[in-house]
Amino acid sequence: MINQGKYPIAIIGIGCRFPGGATDSTSFWEFLRAGGNAIVEVPKDRWNLDHYYDPNPNLAGKMITRWGGFLNPIDQFDAKFFGISPREALRMDPQQRWLLEVAWEAMEDGGQSPDRMAGTRAGVFIGISSNDYANIQMKSPNDVDVHTNSGSTLSIASGRISYLFDLKGPSLSVDTACSSALVAVNLACNSIWDGQCDTALAGGVNALITPDSTIGFSKASMLSPNGRCYAFDDRANGYVRGEGAGIVLLKPLDQALEDKDPIYSVIRASIVNQDGRTSAMTVPGQISQEAMLDEAYKQAGIAPQRVCYMEAHGTGTPVGDPIEVLALGNVLANGRKIGEECVIGSVKTNIGHLESASGIAGLIKAALVLKYGEIPPNLNFKNPNPNIPFEKLRLRVPTKLEPLNGSGSGPAVVAVNSFGFGGTNAHVVLEEAPKIVKRRRKIKKYSTSKPYLVPLSGKGQQSLKNYAKSIVELISGQSNGKEVLLPDLAHSANVGKGHHDHRLALVAFSEDEAVEKLNSYLSETKVKGLVTGRVKTENNSEIVFIFTGQGPQ
Repeated sequence: MINQGKYPIAIIGIGCRFPGGATDSTSFWEFLRAGGNAIVEVPKDRWNLDHYYDPNPNLAGKMITRWGGFLNPIDQFDAKFFGISPREALRMDPQQRWLLEVAWEAMEDGGQSPDRMAGTRAGVFIGISSNDYANIQMKSPNDVDVHTNSGSTLSIASGRISYLFDLKGPSLSVDTACSSALVAVNLACNSIWDGQCDTALAGGVNALITPDSTIGFSKASMLSPNGRCYAFDDRANGYVRGEGAGIVLLKPLDQALEDKDPIYSVIRASIVNQDGRTSAMTVPGQISQEAMLDEAYKQAGIAPQRVCYMEAHGTGTPVGDPIEVLALGNVLANGRKIGEECVIGSVKTNIGHLESASGIAGLIKAALVLKYGEIPPNLNFKNPNPNIPFEKLRLRVPTKLEPLNGSGSGPAVVAVNSFGFGGTNAHVVLEEAPKIVKRRRKIKKYSTSKPYLVPLSGKGQQSLKNYAKSIVELISGQSNGKEVLLPDLAHSANVGKGHHDHRLALVAFSEDEAVEKLNSYLSETKVKGLVTGRVKTENNSEIVFIFTGQGPQ
């Protein structure tokens, strides 16, 4: 029976850091569209690869792979931007740092400035499992300080976001291994449906800092020795580890439409279940996955045959892939005509398996598939896995960029599948955003007798200059070909962005004029219609001296 109280939820903002240089949804989409491959040898700043690598899986303390998906650099963080002291930032797990960055960007991407979000009933739900940074810090008790525990405890990954942005909704970190991020999205949706929060930030993170887990997965024969994820292919030989972070900003669809928010796609259903006892704890269960799928499409009120693209878990393991695809096919093939196959893919072939963040990478990819109406190629697919009867299951793997073809009976539907190696499964059903919010601009440039005010700001002079430069590139079409119109820019800059102490304001009648004035500012040339300055904060506090009696005196 469909729960009528579970209304559609819109994805209105995205923030991400993924291997391959993806720093936002646009760069991530261009990378996927081009069939990008972000798998590289382990960077030298992680661990001594020559010391730990050996192709013999039986050797103690050795890993069988040299490959992975990594973010670089891992040690860069603008602590001042978030009001964090250098000493505390030093103790913060890189996972916490990435999450702060992508949470901020997800809010601004959705036109919800962090200033406006402060004090609201916004929830934070984060999937996180890795604790490499804590293991490093705890090795020497003498180095432990006041910030060590908060900097490395998994619960603080979500708590710090709520604290720094003053968000009042539920806040929690969840660990279900590889399904953590999608389970976090499920919890966020249920929290909105239950009325515990009005909006939610949901996602996941994973960082590969020490060799320990890679050695462990090597001993379990889970990793690909040659660093290739052969999802659904007969060469499947294990998965490739990856790292990254992603967060989506969620809001009830009706409210998002009323507020005229940007909408990537719409969540129609979200389900989580467990395999229970299978042949082994790390072996997925086909029956449980099929039951989860049946429940998901009942909740969504959508026939399974309407799904035109499935972002699968697709790790490229010889055991996991056939089990997952058989479960998907047995449900999605019902009522599906020959020649109307559901396309199936896995982002893990591009960026590796992000483990606790893998579900959010898949969800973001699926949302972008709906937004742009295209399906990126699935890498490393040549010969189908003989244990997967694709034709019978009405499934097909894309090997080149192709259009997203809906069922013709309504908005296009795609879905995301994820499961953890402890048996916790998650499935999210997505639908194309309502056509009313997908406005098409026929004009490329905007010019009018009405001027527009564009305010920009930064935490420092250099950050303000960097921001101005990025706006010039954006308007000029130098940033991933993304078109920006002056009215949209002015609106977003005024109400959708946070305003910092170092400020710039310009008045322009066209995009070309805005670019011209920003270039003058960057070249330190004065120009009429552009002013800069710094906000002066009144501080009437008296100077005090504190003597705690614990040494500082």
